[in-house]
Parts: sequence; structure tokens; C-alpha cells
Amino acid sequence: MSKYKVDVQPAVTKRPLVEQPLRVAAYCRVSTDSEDQLGSLETQMKFYTNYILKQPNWILAGIYSDNASGVRLKKRDGYLQMMRNCKRGKIDLILVKSISRFGRNTLTTIKDIRRLKKMNIGVYFELGVFNTLITSDSIIDQYATLAQAESQSHSENIKFGMRRRMESGRTLLNHTQFLGYTKGEDSELKIVTEEVEIVRKIFDLYVQGNGVRKIKKYLESHGIKTVTGKTEWSTSTIDRILSNEKYIGQVLMQKTYTPDFLTGKQMKNQGQIAMYLVEDAHEPIIGKDIFDKVQHMKGKIKLREQAETIELTPIQAMVPLL
Repeated sequence: MSKYKVDVQPAVTKRPLVEQPLRVAAYCRVSTDSEDQLGSLETQMKFYTNYILKQPNWILAGIYSDNASGVRLKKRDGYLQMMRNCKRGKIDLILVKSISRFGRNTLTTIKDIRRLKKMNIGVYFELGVFNTLITSDSIIDQYATLAQAESQSHSENIKFGMRRRMESGRTLLNHTQFLGYTKGEDSELKIVTEEVEIVRKIFDLYVQGNGVRKIKKYLESHGIKTVTGKTEWSTSTIDRILSNEKYIGQVLMQKTYTPDFLTGKQMKNQGQIAMYLVEDAHEPIIGKDIFDKVQHMKGKIKLREQAETIELTPIQAMVPLL
């Protein structure tokens, strides 16, 4: 026991006369349209709404949500609106289930977290239990890198499964907005009787020597509507119909591919990866002889157009083309 008498004077913390309420928002995201995922999104939104409203001195500053990939911001309207409101000074704290829900692109995620930090806005991640305002940048960077790696692994697993399915002959088709067909049993293409004659007329007109512009005029002048019910046709739509092998009962899969999962930009497959052709996949609308004739005609037209676009210098013009 000390021989000195010590009188402890407690520290006095100065508190503001009026404590400012904390404006708290939440961000929720799922990446698919499946019922389970959409249900999860709704559950997340309800949870954070109730949680924020129950906290003393908290004000609900919005529940922002997206049904989109976490890799690219382009289709994440909820996220972009949230960031705009942060910039406008309407939010003090953001609640998110995990850093992978916030974003799966390492560079974008780190950049946005640091931008929010400069505005004194924290992001609290439920999984990991950390607030970006009081967590070191190095730890945040590690979490963001792991989120991107997880997304890349998931993307590769999906591609692997799709390719194994293609190899087995199981077709992967987009059944919507497809003139002449709809989704049948076992997800196979089923003929739509009232649209068959439109498809055949387009091929017949082309074989007769009518280009896509003339076919467009014919369809519109005869009041024939597109598969989406529009009265105006685009020449690109007609051209795609004339090139679509599905009209002869075949399915060519992996015509395009995505070289970089971060950008998500699709490229035309010109031999970079394997393609899979399934014959007799469904009932044809066009005979193979007609289809092949159209492709031959289209090929000749393309060559002629390419030749017409070649600009020759005076010296080149004197040299005969081999």
C-alpha cells in the first residue's frame, strides 16, 4: 500500500451540446435472377432496414440494391446512386454483408473505399467485422484481392461446366426474341407456326436477289411485325436471321467468348477456343440447300464490298491484282 495519498481526478470528456445523428445506409447485391437469390436480396434489404431503424441516434439514409455482377459497375445502378449520394454528403456510414457484395473488382473496390474514407464515410462489413475508417489499407487491400480471386474462380467454374455440357451435345440457347421458335420441352426449340412463313419469306426474297434493305421494305410495307411486335425492321436483324444455323436444325455453340472476366466484353470466336456444332438439335424451318445457297451469296457480296473499299494509290492501280 502506497504511503502517499492520491486523489484521482477523472478525465472530463467534452460532449457536443447536440449530438449529431448518424446517417446510415446499406448496400445489398445478388448476381442472378433466380428465385432463391431474389429472395435473399429482399431478406437482406428488410434486415438492414429494421436494424438501422432500431439503433438509437441513427437515421436511415437509404437501402441501395442491385441484381448484377459485382465485377463491373455499368449495370449497378443502386451502387452508383449510393456513391453519388455519398458525394453529396447524404451518408455517414454504409453497411454491407461482405466485401464481395460491395464489389469483386480489386482496383475499383479499393479506389471507392479510399474515396469514401477521404470523405470520412466508413463502410462496415458484417463478414470480417471491420469498419474501413479504422482498418488499415493493407488489410482492406487483402480482402478486396480475395473477393476478386473468388469471383474469377467462380467464373472459371461456370465456363468449365458450360463446356462440359457443350461437349455432351446439350445445347445452351437463348429462347427469347427468336423469330420462328420458342422454348419447348427439355429447353429445346419448338416451332411457332405463325412465324415460320415469315422466316421462309425472308430466305426466299434473298435467294431471289433482294438485299436486306429491300427485304426490310417488303416486310414493313406488308405490315409484317418483328418477333417483339415492332412494325420497323432493322437490316442487322434480317442479316442475323439469314446467317442463323438454327433454322436448319443445327446449333453452333461458343460463337463468342469473354477473354477478360473483369471487362465482361464478348469477342467473336475466330478459333481462339473450341466451338461445338450439334446437328439435328431440333426441327428445321429452312432446307439446308437453301441455307447454304444464302451463305454462298452472302459470302460473294461480302467479298465484293471488301474489294470496293480498297483504296489503291496511282502506282498500285497500275499493278494487276492477282
